[in-house]
Amino acid sequence: MSRIGKLPVTVPSGVTITQNGNRMTVKGPRGELTRTLPEAITVTLENGTLSVTRPSDDPQHKALHGLTRTLVANMVDGVTKGFQKTLEIVGVGYKAENRPFGLQMSLGFSHPVEVRAPAGIKLNATNPTTVVVDGADKEVVGQIAAEIRSLRPPEPYKGKGVKYQGETIRRKAGKAGGK
Repeated sequence: MSRIGKLPVTVPSGVTITQNGNRMTVKGPRGELTRTLPEAITVTLENGTLSVTRPSDDPQHKALHGLTRTLVANMVDGVTKGFQKTLEIVGVGYKAENRPFGLQMSLGFSHPVEVRAPAGIKLNATNPTTVVVDGADKEVVGQIAAEIRSLRPPEPYKGKGVKYQGETIRRKAGKAGGK
């Protein structure tokens, strides 16, 4: 049995789970998430815990077993605690500002770059060089953070650009100089 898939998912109070066939909806204080789960995998709710089971030891079912359990656990965590990604902006004149639609970023281009927040996601520039992406859906939070980072990825010579908090940039030496 899958080591991850066999672990039960505890459902905290205030979270309601409804299933309609292979479609699961999780509602909590931070919002509502809906996902279509694989048909072969069975998810059952008993006494405040979710358990995920697979029909056989087929390699496809083994792969989906752990995946489904992780997806369900992320949905439960998302509607209770939420997920956050922090980005750092490095470079002279590079900054981010809060706007009603999301963020306006100055990243060394001839124009400011506007980043619009999709539904359920909050973008916040806590200071001009730090951006926090916050939301209930882990996939969407990671995708928006990756899209913001891709606007100006960090370059290896001076390290300028948008990077994840704690990310280390491999630096290059640059020109060796003439003889």
